Amino acid sequence: MFARLRSSRNPLSRSPFRIRMPGVVAALSALWLAACEPTGAGRGASGPSIDTSAAVPVALLLPGGSGNTGDETLARSLRQAAELAVADLDGVRIDLRVYNTGASPQQAATVASQAVDEGAKIILGPVFAQSANAAGAAVASRGINVLSFSNNADVAGGNVFVLGQTFANTANRLASYAVAQGKRNILVVNEQTTAGEIGANAISAAITRAGAAVAGRESYPFSQQGVTQAGPRIAARANGGGVDAMFLTADSAGALPMLAQVLSEQGVSPSTTQYIGLTRWDIPPATLSLPGLQGGWFALPDPGMASRFSARYQAAYGSTPNPIAGLAYDGIAAIGALVKSGRADALTKPALTQSSGFVGVNGIFRLRADGTSERALAIAEVRNGQAAVIDPAPRSFSGAGY
Repeated sequence: MFARLRSSRNPLSRSPFRIRMPGVVAALSALWLAACEPTGAGRGASGPSIDTSAAVPVALLLPGGSGNTGDETLARSLRQAAELAVADLDGVRIDLRVYNTGASPQQAATVASQAVDEGAKIILGPVFAQSANAAGAAVASRGINVLSFSNNADVAGGNVFVLGQTFANTANRLASYAVAQGKRNILVVNEQTTAGEIGANAISAAITRAGAAVAGRESYPFSQQGVTQAGPRIAARANGGGVDAMFLTADSAGALPMLAQVLSEQGVSPSTTQYIGLTRWDIPPATLSLPGLQGGWFALPDPGMASRFSARYQAAYGSTPNPIAGLAYDGIAAIGALVKSGRADALTKPALTQSSGFVGVNGIFRLRADGTSERALAIAEVRNGQAAVIDPAPRSFSGAGY
């Protein structure tokens, strides 16, 4: 008997109809909800003038105060990662000021305005997409940029940037690699959910951008019965010729285990049809042991750098960092690097979007003019129940794929 499918809750977004899940899986599952209007595209705000000879006030907006234990734990991990980053800065002084947004976009807007009233020159956070949207709108007219922890591209733009890894970023990296390996006709397979449809659209665009062809698009209802009934149809399309690879939006916490089993039973094998995953297949690690996923590809941050950050955090605080805690460190690292330049316009949009990017705890990243982020990712293959890196994360944006 299959386990019940569980819908993912990502702390980078809020959804009134998703089920809460354990922190690690929820944090790294790339499912998110489109934000409420208005989105970031219509905002202006280039950025403030700062005095780099003094400590630069930075507001850190966290999900504390919501009354939810998971949110409080996440808030603590983000704060500690940011404090670790501040301590690591060389020759730069940051005045880190912490504010709690709770679970309310309205409160996020209120504390964002309060932070700017109290002198903040840039805002780091909030976590949830709707809160990031509200905070950005509240301070846009005052020339303050917001580096949110969201991965929701719908709230990006104007004065709001998303530090989280987006569907498009992951899909572009994997599609480019697949094409370089001779995969020219790629079938897109997605669950019939908001996130599944958005993920499938990102995959389709990435395939076309990489110079390959979308060999079709198959979807299934997000339920045990839906996956079981759709399996033969998806398998027939994959085995019917003209398909080199199959790009899946499913994640470990949802349909992926069941889908892998059903397709395997229908005669689909990664040895003949390359599986590619939009989500992290190594979270939880048990997913890597699924027989149907052996030989499949997925993308992840530079494992070596991520491991070093986790070890440093563990040594400093005696606990494991939340999977998105590194975003807080990255935000401070980027701000510190810009402030170190000594320029009064160091926190304006042109400075934030410098093409060379920044070095974060998970590898290099850069902020785009459209408010999204681009992160260097490694490609891993599932081998004997382990994630083996087969293409390392680029170390600069002048390399292949950029």
